[in-house]
Amino acid sequence: MIRALRIAFLGNDRWSVPSLRAIADSGHELVAVITAARRPAGRGNELRPTPVADAAAEAGLPLHEVETVRSGPGADTLAANAPDLLIVVAYGEILPQAVLDLAAIAPVNLHFSLLPELRGASPVQTALLEGRDETGVTTIVMDAGIDSGPMILRRAEPIEPGDDAGSLGDRLAGIGAEILVETADLFAEGAAEPRPQDEAAATFTRRLGADDRVLRWTEPARDLVNRTRAMSPEPGATTRFRGEDLKIFRAEAVPATGAPGSIVEASKEGLVVATGEEGFRAIQLAPAGRRRMSSLDFVNGYRPVIGESLG
Repeated sequence: MIRALRIAFLGNDRWSVPSLRAIADSGHELVAVITAARRPAGRGNELRPTPVADAAAEAGLPLHEVETVRSGPGADTLAANAPDLLIVVAYGEILPQAVLDLAAIAPVNLHFSLLPELRGASPVQTALLEGRDETGVTTIVMDAGIDSGPMILRRAEPIEPGDDAGSLGDRLAGIGAEILVETADLFAEGAAEPRPQDEAAATFTRRLGADDRVLRWTEPARDLVNRTRAMSPEPGATTRFRGEDLKIFRAEAVPATGAPGSIVEASKEGLVVATGEEGFRAIQLAPAGRRRMSSLDFVNGYRPVIGESLG
């Protein structure tokens, strides 16, 4: 019989929520849910809770919104709840060893890649940027490094041609929730067998910024499509059209030639831009200050001209 473990959960992102719910329903004792304090957001700069805070409040879970767990009230809350497992999913704060040591059995992290590949801040987006066919999820025992601790469970997942960061991340979040509960059960049974990562096989990702969103038309169309997938649904890949920003959310590579960045087709089939190799057909896009629209609606509304340049 599996004994119930005391679990403290740390998470912020919407991709954290499936794991939170799975742990809450697992039979283990969820003693604390810790998430970032509310931050100003939106046009009114209203203080908004994280998705984890919303989910925890809705479920009546013991919620703590804190500035940090590295010190102060956040660290005190963790210590006071004396967790057996500290579970971290998309929390976004590097935890010092003193915090990791608050877990009586182990601090556990769910990472959205097949470690040791794609360590770091953007594993989902980077898998798409690199045009990979497969990724997955891994649970590890956390150490002071970045996603470098010994692995417990891994599960692979194919990347579908139509995936973007939203659909892929949502799917990995669901799969990760399942193996996270399995991981907690293994620790409860005393059957967890963490194994070291192969450092020679490690690859790394970084936090993506505004420059990573820009479509550079001298690159091959397939690379630009991958960038579009990685930046969708938010914040969107970007270019310039008639002096204003243009966001693109879905695209495909098609046969075409022309000067990179020039419009080579504007028809009922949509908008096609020449690149360093093949053509880039925009499928869903949003002009500055406008809602998302189909490529056909854009062509009908803005009347782009063959030979006109983007970027």
